[in-house]
Amino acid sequence: MPNSIYDDLPQRPANFESLSPLSFLRRSATLYPTETSVIHGPETYTWAETYARCCRLASALAARGIGRGDTVAAMLPNTPAMFEAHFAIAMIGGVLNAINTRLDTKTISFIFGHGEARLLLTDAEFAGVVGPALSDHPLMTVVDVEDGAVPAQRLGSLTYAELLDEGDPSFDWQMPDDEWHAISLNYTSGTTGDPKGVVYHHRGAYLNAVNNAVSWGMGLHPRYLWTLPMFHCNGWCFPWTLAALAGTTICLRQVREEAIFDAIRTYKVTHFCGAPVVLNALINAPDEMKHGIDHEISVMTAGAAPPAAVIQGMEELGFDVTQVYGLTETYGPMVVSAWKHVWDDLPISERSALKSRQGIPSIMAEDLMVADPETLEPVPWDGETQGEIFMRGNITMKGYLKNQPTTDAAFAGDWFHSGDIAVRHPDGYVQIKDRSKDVIISGGENISSIEIEDVLFRHPAILEAAVVARADDKWGEHPCAFVTLKPGHELSADAVIEHCRAELARFKVPRTVVFSDLPKTSTGKVQKFVLRTRADAI
Repeated sequence: MPNSIYDDLPQRPANFESLSPLSFLRRSATLYPTETSVIHGPETYTWAETYARCCRLASALAARGIGRGDTVAAMLPNTPAMFEAHFAIAMIGGVLNAINTRLDTKTISFIFGHGEARLLLTDAEFAGVVGPALSDHPLMTVVDVEDGAVPAQRLGSLTYAELLDEGDPSFDWQMPDDEWHAISLNYTSGTTGDPKGVVYHHRGAYLNAVNNAVSWGMGLHPRYLWTLPMFHCNGWCFPWTLAALAGTTICLRQVREEAIFDAIRTYKVTHFCGAPVVLNALINAPDEMKHGIDHEISVMTAGAAPPAAVIQGMEELGFDVTQVYGLTETYGPMVVSAWKHVWDDLPISERSALKSRQGIPSIMAEDLMVADPETLEPVPWDGETQGEIFMRGNITMKGYLKNQPTTDAAFAGDWFHSGDIAVRHPDGYVQIKDRSKDVIISGGENISSIEIEDVLFRHPAILEAAVVARADDKWGEHPCAFVTLKPGHELSADAVIEHCRAELARFKVPRTVVFSDLPKTSTGKVQKFVLRTRADAI
């Protein structure tokens, strides 16, 4: 192509800098040094203090030879150390690998080795699973992060406090010279093999941090309660969002209903994120826990398609719910169920049904389509024709670590393949109908397990529900419902089936009902692969 008359205006330091969420930390420490950054029980820090602690950690790690491209693993709950790790490790070009705290020893050992972690920050609460994994990695430096909430149990040669004491609060760190550098490594939950290592870059972390703030309309100085694990997609990038907005991180080690309501009252929480299972627990908590909350609270939910009944229950408690959708591969939220004011006066049941749709591409998401998984031909926007959700843009992962074939397959056709089956409504809003592996095919008909679950959640005696396929000699498969009842309630399988018959086409009605607790991941997702095994064994 011929040169343009504008091509003689090159990038230079005065007009171009690589995007990195590290700039948010520096800005808040400079402009809002006395604003509260972190609260953890009796511990309280300002943004100036958090910045100094991050500099100390970064310089101490650098002094130990950790630098660009080196992995630092963290096995931590939502505590100040975990928040600080999201900045300090990147300051020296390192990569944070925040590990799911509910994994088993074998998987943790695999992650240590696959990610080639040079150093581990670990909390005593997880010593029982981390300790045995360390025997396979004798050269990795281990740092014990001590927290008064649990008894100390040393696994390493020094504590986090001692490591910070080695550091320089005035450490002269540098912004990355390339925004494509890796900033974090997050492992997906492996259900049929080893977990995959999803790599994020500085550009994507920066953009999704801003995306969160704009999509949710958070404003300056939000007071954010950590019910979402920071190990999950780096807390959906909210550590970096809070730095951008000079907000307050309110730590919560254990996600319990009473602790959540207490924190909301005590700290005047304005925002928190949680999986539908967390919201359902809050709805069904004893009434005495809910008293004394009279300020506006915004809730963001994702992780599983939330039934409209759960959203309605939260709205009736006075919480404003926003649903988002994404995957580990998209830095967490990439799609938002954006609200339109023309819906304000609808009945709450209709508003909740609209909010239960996954929504439209968020501002920084760039592009999304629902299309045929083979041809990539977009489906019509009719709310009925199903296809797979495909995404692409700046908040999509670099790829899977050391796994080029799987990376290539995930990006085939220059789109990221989500594996989620959905429809697109005439207004452009996407609504998930199932994971591709969770669709039930009965007598040649595709049945959405999510649609059946939504009906089950409407029953006043049902606390939780999940639906999977069960083998059927006549129909191939039929829906099998696993149901957990609310305390003090009784219900028969026939009553559950009759409830579904009143709401669903006959072929969609569960033919098997099992009353049991539901197995879940640490982020609240129901482990349907476990339920499928149970269904096959019935």
